[in-house]
Amino acid sequence: MTIETDDVDALRHHGDAEAAPGLLDFAVNVQGDGPPEWLRRRLAAGLATLGSYPSEAAHLRAREAVAARHGRTVDEVLLLAGGAEGFAMLPKLEPTLAALIHPSFTEPEWMLRQARVPITRVVLEPPYQLSGAAVPESADLVVVGNPTNPTSVLHPASEILALRRPGRILVVDEAFSDAIPGEPESVAGKSMPDVVVLRSLTKTWALAGLRCGYALASPDVLRRLQVGRAHWPLGSLQLEAIEACCEPAAVAAAQERAARIEEQRSEMAARLTATGMNVHGPATAPFLLVEVPDGDAVRSRLRARGIAVRRGDTFPGLGSDHLRVAVRGRTETDVLISALEEIL
Repeated sequence: MTIETDDVDALRHHGDAEAAPGLLDFAVNVQGDGPPEWLRRRLAAGLATLGSYPSEAAHLRAREAVAARHGRTVDEVLLLAGGAEGFAMLPKLEPTLAALIHPSFTEPEWMLRQARVPITRVVLEPPYQLSGAAVPESADLVVVGNPTNPTSVLHPASEILALRRPGRILVVDEAFSDAIPGEPESVAGKSMPDVVVLRSLTKTWALAGLRCGYALASPDVLRRLQVGRAHWPLGSLQLEAIEACCEPAAVAAAQERAARIEEQRSEMAARLTATGMNVHGPATAPFLLVEVPDGDAVRSRLRARGIAVRRGDTFPGLGSDHLRVAVRGRTETDVLISALEEIL
């Protein structure tokens, strides 16, 4: 169906709107309060370069690091100021009909609507599986998240790629893929002329304020995406961060963190279930989708106790009884569970 005009503002509601200083943050999916010490030191060392414009050599090094990380060629890499910049570029592909798989991250729909691209929503029913999704054959742009925010569903790569059609561009948002051990269903390493993969480095490495990400696609598609883009689109520290986070040691560290997230998520899901919440599973991402009666009131009461969680009703296909909860460590989870036991 085509989106109604009164839904537009809700598309721009993100987890940071729920968080506030002093609140225990389960609303934003960034891991940790800031980048690890080794990355801080590397970025601090880069401060000395800020008197100069970002160099072509630094830009190339970052692209080479991304290409090596995914087994792609350098001309298949486009560096981005966060994965969200990639969504802002999608109208450059001039689609005649864009299909958005929901429930999912709403920024791509907002961006396409701003460009007056015709939109159709493909809303999946629980358990939010992709198989059987009624994507119109006429859609020449399809956007899907994997793993999907906020459902935490990981779609098989085979089902993702089954959405390809002649004349269609398939965009796969893999912002949270590096938070899954082994990245089993990622298509980032596959070179295909009609598939664009968007990646973010802000979640795992706590770089939300620096805006770092990249797109992987054919050189022709990347050329179309960046038509009219400003010169020096990324700063020196962004280039340094992208290069650093795609080097082998960082990729290995991310996988170690992904294994910890997997353990924390399993424990957290069991504890939330014990409070009476319905936790959607199987979950694979660093967040959980939960459903609880009178979800708005539960969210407000948690906030009154100093805890922020993400409302779910701004995601197409979900309602006010849905909440998204970021995976956190045991200490933070203890506080959340204690508050829920009082409220519920």
